Amino acid sequence: MSGVLHPTVVHMLAEAARRAPAAEALVFGARRLTYAEYASCAAGFARELEALGARGERVATLLGNSIEACVAAYAILAAGAQHVPLNPLYTARELEFILRDAAPRVLIVDANLKPPVTEIPVISVGQGGRLLDRWRRIDLDRLPDPENLALLQYTGGTTGRPKGVNLTHRAIATNVWQREALLPTAEGERILCMMPVSHSYGMAMGLFLAPNCRGTLVLLKKFIAEDVLEAVERECITIFPGSPTVFVGLLAHPRFRNTSWKSVHTCYSGASALAEETLKRWRDAVGAPVFEGYGQTEAGPVLSFNPARGAVKAGSVGIPVPQTDIEIVDVETGTRVLGAGERGEIRARGPQIMQGYRNLPEETAQTLRGGWLYTGDIGELDAEGYLFIRDRKKDMLIVGGYNVYPREVEEVLVMHPQVLEAAVVGVKDEYRGELPIAYVALRPGVHLGEDDLSAHCRANLARYKIPARIRFLETLPKTSVGKIDKNALRKWSQQ
Repeated sequence: MSGVLHPTVVHMLAEAARRAPAAEALVFGARRLTYAEYASCAAGFARELEALGARGERVATLLGNSIEACVAAYAILAAGAQHVPLNPLYTARELEFILRDAAPRVLIVDANLKPPVTEIPVISVGQGGRLLDRWRRIDLDRLPDPENLALLQYTGGTTGRPKGVNLTHRAIATNVWQREALLPTAEGERILCMMPVSHSYGMAMGLFLAPNCRGTLVLLKKFIAEDVLEAVERECITIFPGSPTVFVGLLAHPRFRNTSWKSVHTCYSGASALAEETLKRWRDAVGAPVFEGYGQTEAGPVLSFNPARGAVKAGSVGIPVPQTDIEIVDVETGTRVLGAGERGEIRARGPQIMQGYRNLPEETAQTLRGGWLYTGDIGELDAEGYLFIRDRKKDMLIVGGYNVYPREVEEVLVMHPQVLEAAVVGVKDEYRGELPIAYVALRPGVHLGEDDLSAHCRANLARYKIPARIRFLETLPKTSVGKIDKNALRKWSQQ
């Protein structure tokens, strides 16, 4: 909707309050805020945070999706502090490490959560604590410097040391404008957000998207299929951001076919690649297109999207957003640029890229080289510049000297009509180096044997790509942001 490049997302919220003060901004259950109220609440809480010494420091949040999570996010930015969003599902051990690394001045916690043991001042908000929708008629007039740090988002915490990604105000505001160029919105969109707004995807495609189009952000606490289906109809949702887990889960739900999707005109898919078979089934059932994109926290987070005005290619995550270059380079050195159709590591550069990792100069130097962000993902570009994700570099298997990309094997498994979800991981093998192991969840009420599915793989894959073992699970394990948890599967494979 807006071709305007705002200096910061706080400027964006202030403009929405000025131009559409009575428009509905936030919905969470029975609670609703207009843009005038939203901006006033953010301004009021910002002043309180400033009084606590937040300006120029960091403020951490441990909040599930709620009115408070949204108000706090904008208040922290308006107060001139750096927001450190933490996942409420983190364990005490994970929180202890991140809080020590981030060293926030204040911690804002959901009242229904047990706060971590810390010397940091804690503000308890939400039901049972302070509600952050009580300020009225306070102007959002103290706007942050675009060049200052806005976000410190931790990533890569499932293995090893979590890394804090430093992003400036200008980077995240530019990324909203970049996405808008490929997927323009209309004023007053109604956006459903069941992804955590503490996560980069939920922020980019929910928290920051809505004020840009002066639309309504309808929040759900988490993904529960029945709640999503009910909200789509009740709130007349027009934009539906999801992930493979969401799309697969809804397609399998018995109420899905009886839900009206007539108000939805656009769906986004992120977090991980969507199987082509799932994409087709969703489009046939709902009617609205699914635009797949690609990014990562280090990239602010969006790097590419299939464009609304242009070709949408199945299996592709689209073309680079404006002012962004994407190249495919050799995995070994990262310096030789590969041609169309050749697989290698994806590297990118643009104004939305991170400043670096907090307190990790060596990791920063490894990831940011020569002005490029090395993503650690394997992909290829076609002749028209469309990007295809093939796998994580670290997930590539070498089986008997051949490269095997689990993504390809997973696509074949999901092609089987009785397979709901599939994931492939590697295990070490003394003879062949590595062996692919498949984990499969079947559709409800169906039965399938390993021999039948192996035969399906033999019909569609080269012999060395066929899973050495296929294990059936009722559901595949997921991370807190809805991705299939391959780290858990790798552990099980070693047992």
